[in-house]
Amino acid sequence: MRAIIYCRVSTKEQVQNLSLATQNKECTRYCIANGYEVDCIFVDEGESAKTAERPEFKKLLDYCRTHKGNIQAVVVYSLSRFSRNTNIHLIYRTLLLGYGITLRSVTEPTDESSTGKFIETMFAAIAQLDNDVKAERTIAGMRAALERGRWTFQAPIGYLNSPSPAGQPSLIPDPERGPLVLKAFELYATGHYQKNNVLRVVSNLGLLTRKGKKVTSQTFNKMLRNRLYAGWISVPKWGESKRGDFKPLVSQEVFEQVQMVLDGKRISLTPHVCDHPDFPLRRFVRCGKCGKPLTASWSKGRAKAYPYYRCPNSQCKGVNARKEIVEKEFMLLLERLQPKPEYLRLFTEIVLDVWRGKQADALLQRAAIEKQLAALKERKEQLIEAFVYQGAIDKATFQDQLDKLKEEMTLAEIELNEARLEELDVEAVLTFSQYVFLNAGRLWAEASLDQKQRLQGVLFSGGVTFSNGTFGTAKTCLAFNLLETPMPLKDDLVSPTGPIKPRSAHSALRLTYSWWPHDSSVCPPDSP
Repeated sequence: MRAIIYCRVSTKEQVQNLSLATQNKECTRYCIANGYEVDCIFVDEGESAKTAERPEFKKLLDYCRTHKGNIQAVVVYSLSRFSRNTNIHLIYRTLLLGYGITLRSVTEPTDESSTGKFIETMFAAIAQLDNDVKAERTIAGMRAALERGRWTFQAPIGYLNSPSPAGQPSLIPDPERGPLVLKAFELYATGHYQKNNVLRVVSNLGLLTRKGKKVTSQTFNKMLRNRLYAGWISVPKWGESKRGDFKPLVSQEVFEQVQMVLDGKRISLTPHVCDHPDFPLRRFVRCGKCGKPLTASWSKGRAKAYPYYRCPNSQCKGVNARKEIVEKEFMLLLERLQPKPEYLRLFTEIVLDVWRGKQADALLQRAAIEKQLAALKERKEQLIEAFVYQGAIDKATFQDQLDKLKEEMTLAEIELNEARLEELDVEAVLTFSQYVFLNAGRLWAEASLDQKQRLQGVLFSGGVTFSNGTFGTAKTCLAFNLLETPMPLKDDLVSPTGPIKPRSAHSALRLTYSWWPHDSSVCPPDSP
């Protein structure tokens, strides 16, 4: 008689101790004592017995099916190693019996007698009871941790689980992904960008999942809805919400603004104060002395009212300037940022080269997948021919092979869809972006209030400071940072260590292009 041995541990830590070795040794000894020849051994390391989603267990069932008649028993150290769910245990047991295979336990007296079957069912129920009690204890412990504001699950993107739980916060910010998650919230909170544009920006900046894959739209949407980033622990099925013991990645104000945008409500970071057509720079420009955002209003004179930008700090009063002076200086600032046309031309060539390379790679990948799909479809036709017209295979074999082919074809079609390169007129985007870079001052002067605020936010994401009649040094957008410094020859830029990253530059152009609404009444000539 021949037997299969199955061993399992439920945690990765148990893999390191003697548990698996002990199970293997005792099962082998049992087989020798009962006249079984060991045919094969299957070992699941760190897998739960509550489901069939165990790699080696699935292989065991498949092996039993393909070798029925040659295998007489499956031997386990205890029934809890086989399954911890009574109903599922009986289903597996019945499946094995259909193959002519019995289940034997080293530590429990089981056989095919009525008493043996009863004892086996009883031990299976005990295994489930033990598992259920552990689950209840775990939930109770998690509830207790929740009351203390501790997060007991896997950390979301942007956080890391604390390596030292004693006296430490349960989550700590991820130094790599945390700032990118914050940037995503801040960009989307403005209400100026679509969700997929924000995801594209932070993805190009390096936001990936823990497995190093791109963040999907569905995952990104859940991220924007997750109160954990604002410092709140919420478990819907328990109906409880507590302030976490960890540092929030985003402020409560920004999080609530994001929820309003997601719900389709129009928001403004500074309602009724910032959105005044007479003062587009209000709350955007900061005082160069104290850092407070400037306020603005009309001051009544003897004959008429005059517009002023002011510092709201009564202790500072570093700015009290007429509207025309401040906005004229802002226009001059925009003009000083303009890159030289020859740098723009070289920049355009670099981005186009990178884009064409991506197109070529995408076409090659699509061609390979399409060839694979064609081969799978041909195999499907041959399978149907063999079953329907030639009668060369039975129905069970036909169905099994057909299911496998359908699965492979589905996966190939998914890969084909993912291999599609984004439809984008890069040359049009570059032309528009060049026009914006070279005419930023004029465009700002002619734009509507909303368009001015969008352009300001794109060009100066951190705002600007004003004092003593001039603007201070400002942190400009990536495109200007790259283009306002002299660029080397094009041949020098193919090295990974070169001063420019074409992909990042291309992302900056996309961000610049996104600020101008398609229905704008102020449109540059010959622009998209």
